[in-house]
Amino acid sequence: MNGSIPESLGQLSELVDLYLTANSWAGMLTESHMLNLTRLKYVSIYSEEPMSLIFNVSSEWVPPFKLHTILINNCRVGPAFSVWLQSQTELIDVTISRAGFSDSIPEEWFMKISSQVKSLDLSYNQFKGRLPFQLKFPELKSINLGHNQFDGLLPLWSTNATVIDLESNLLSGKIPSNIDELMPNLRQLCLSENHLTGIIPPSICKIHHLMVLSLRRNRLYGEFPHEWSLWSIITVVDVAYNNLSGNVPTSVGIPRSLQVLKMNDNKFTGEIPFSLNNCSTLRRLDLGGNKFTGNLPLWIGSNVSTLQLLQLGSNLLSGQIPQQFCSLIYLHILDLGHNNISGSIPKCLNNMTSLVDSASLGGNDSSEWYLYRYIYDAQTTVTSKGRELDYGRSQMQYVKSVDLSSNNLQGEIPEEVSSLIELGTLNLSMNQLSGKIPSKIGSLRLLENLDLSLNHLSGHIPQSLSSLTFLSHLNLSYNNLTGRIPTGNQLQTLVDKSIYEGNPSLCGAPLSTSCPGDETPTRQPLHVEDNTDKEERLWLYVSVILSFVVGFWGVCGTLIIKKSWRYAYFRFFDNIKDKAALAIALKAARWRRRWEK
Repeated sequence: MNGSIPESLGQLSELVDLYLTANSWAGMLTESHMLNLTRLKYVSIYSEEPMSLIFNVSSEWVPPFKLHTILINNCRVGPAFSVWLQSQTELIDVTISRAGFSDSIPEEWFMKISSQVKSLDLSYNQFKGRLPFQLKFPELKSINLGHNQFDGLLPLWSTNATVIDLESNLLSGKIPSNIDELMPNLRQLCLSENHLTGIIPPSICKIHHLMVLSLRRNRLYGEFPHEWSLWSIITVVDVAYNNLSGNVPTSVGIPRSLQVLKMNDNKFTGEIPFSLNNCSTLRRLDLGGNKFTGNLPLWIGSNVSTLQLLQLGSNLLSGQIPQQFCSLIYLHILDLGHNNISGSIPKCLNNMTSLVDSASLGGNDSSEWYLYRYIYDAQTTVTSKGRELDYGRSQMQYVKSVDLSSNNLQGEIPEEVSSLIELGTLNLSMNQLSGKIPSKIGSLRLLENLDLSLNHLSGHIPQSLSSLTFLSHLNLSYNNLTGRIPTGNQLQTLVDKSIYEGNPSLCGAPLSTSCPGDETPTRQPLHVEDNTDKEERLWLYVSVILSFVVGFWGVCGTLIIKKSWRYAYFRFFDNIKDKAALAIALKAARWRRRWEK
């Protein structure tokens, strides 16, 4: 439904639950819509997309009802709403998310709302201010204040809550060393994207029922806690983009329940832990941007075959790409770039079903859907088109990328790569690859980014490349490619000469080098146009001269040759002269008489 909400709604005096969810409402929702709703307990105004509706009530209005639940998402609220909310002293569940708040909230506000609150969600607004150091909600189970602008020190709440989400704020300070005593029942702790410092306290491992730990993009340092195997049901560990160092601890094992492990962009060293082979349900593994050494693990693809994302780029890894990697049928993001990997590209990459025909795999299982829809919005960074792009939960399933750049790979690019028809990014640059570009490269119909630069590739550029209609970034520079550059379709828009530089035997547009057999230089069309203009100007001059000659001799020649016409012509002009002289004389006489009077 859409449009405005009628004020007659306020006459439904027996109404208990008001659902205005999943619609496109507009206009205002005010006191007049709720004047007689004396029994109202539940209000839900929820939409996946922003609505034009504004929930605007006066801070002084005392409603005739006491709500137990209020759920507002993607609906704006008036400036007095936060004050009015304090009048609802029986609230249990409160969600005011993406409501356009930009006010400063005093610490006392949290003390004035209902003490019966079990769930409080104020996420994705622009709330400012400092958080209270104590909470007065004895029954609190979940508090989500993420994606706001709260600042000050991280509060040391003593609570039985199972979910605490304060990510994407401006909080500073350290994670309390006795966090296991302050928050013993935690299942989800999200403190990402703040300004936290210090170490990850070992006591955090004593929170035995922890399922999600997200601490990415802070300023944490030191080693990762060794006792993390105590987390018997841990699902997500995300400590990316910090300053953590040392080896990934394995002395007491690694939790088998892990589904997401993100330790990228830290300073971890040593080999990738063999104990990870016990994590049979691991779906996302990102250890990129560290200093890991040793060979690529053989257990990836054998013991652990459920991976969807494998990101090991920007380390010091060596050895060859194991054939076992080809068994990762769910894998759709593979990043092994910027290492010391040698050998050839496996021909069996076409066994990665998610890059060939993802529809044949069916949908995600229910546990994964629940994890990423309701528990954890995992962000993934993918290097594409020379930039680092961040993808959230909703976009990530559509990202299909293989990055093997900046290694020591040798041999030819296997023809089987052309079978990865769902691939969006293929980066094989800065290796030692030789041979020809696969002739069926044009089969990668969804390819947007292709980088084969800085290799030893030879032969012609396949004409099939011109059929890649989504291609927006292409780099074939610094190889040994020869012949004419293909034209047509999307290639017509890729006119940057740097795409093909460093290939002295290439010719044709956009390069200035002409190909053998071309009748005219590359800029011949412009010369043809110049010649055409010159010819047109010449004919213009000729026509003007001919017109003058014909007109002049057509009149004067006749007068000279035919005597009777000549006499008539001069007699005509004599008559004209006499009449003009008479008219002038009469006019002069008339003016003279006026003057004399």
